[in-house]
Amino acid sequence: MTDRILLSHGSGGRMAHELIQSFLKTLGNPILDRLDDSAVVELSGKVAFTTDSHVVSPIFFPGGDIGKLSVCGTVNDLSMSGARPVYLSLSFIIEEGLTVNELERVIVSIQGSAEEAGVKIITGDTKVVSQGNADKLFINTAGIGTIPNNINISGSNARPGDKVILSGNIGDHSIAVLSKREGLSFTTSLQSDCAPLGHMVSQMISVSTGIRTLRDPTRGGLASTLNEIAEQSKVGIRIEEKDIPIRKEVLGACELLGLDPLYLANEGKLVAVVDPREAETILEVMRMNRYGKEATIIGEVVTEHTGRVVMKTSLGTSRIIDMLVGEPLPRIC
Repeated sequence: MTDRILLSHGSGGRMAHELIQSFLKTLGNPILDRLDDSAVVELSGKVAFTTDSHVVSPIFFPGGDIGKLSVCGTVNDLSMSGARPVYLSLSFIIEEGLTVNELERVIVSIQGSAEEAGVKIITGDTKVVSQGNADKLFINTAGIGTIPNNINISGSNARPGDKVILSGNIGDHSIAVLSKREGLSFTTSLQSDCAPLGHMVSQMISVSTGIRTLRDPTRGGLASTLNEIAEQSKVGIRIEEKDIPIRKEVLGACELLGLDPLYLANEGKLVAVVDPREAETILEVMRMNRYGKEATIIGEVVTEHTGRVVMKTSLGTSRIIDMLVGEPLPRIC
């Protein structure tokens, strides 16, 4: 192996074979090791399927990297439908000149994240493009999960009176990536919240049948996610500004850069809309999980202002929270 990726690593020949064999040293399992053109698996019952692409820049950032992000982003999408993530595909688009050391770091991160999430990488692909035709590394993933027959979680299930739960601080991922990209520094360490949420969702489901909706507020942030739920369910949502947890470093960065934390991407948070009678039980379980320690109720579903989100501000006024328009932070995931 050379110390950098060459176009010949994507040729399908000996160098490509050697590169794939190096992946198997870290990612190998009985299904992937067969190296057939497709993976053959057995599934039963309802199945969730999703796909995602990851183009974050830079590929290494405080609290994560493009490999961890690719696994967490995909398993979280599956988990938001109540599925137990089982299998992932993994495809690389590598820019010629990427160092093998950088690629190996990403592979190790992918395997560690997959182990934590309880999923197997079972198939994949590798392409190499000429220098200047990509930005180091892009990753495409697809995921499959199984859903118990009694689970029906959807963005269209929210009902008036339901409570809206947020699992923790918002904006950490966007500001962590931006700080690395732009060379910003803070008095304390700010890291991405990138994390797999499947185990926490399983714990929530195990104690309650009152979970109506689960969403992970990634691109577009909390504001866009709540608007999507309000529109899908044809309800209004009212939230309290004082109850939304945001780190002081994030608030400071937003003030400096003219950003609104409600629209910043997160990669390890979820929004749950739940039966009000079950809210405290679900909160208790979430707070017992490392990724839900700061979970809190931030609002409720209402009959007024259908399809809209309204926030009661700290000053006691009301503010309409629209869906994100434009892209304030490109290449964030």
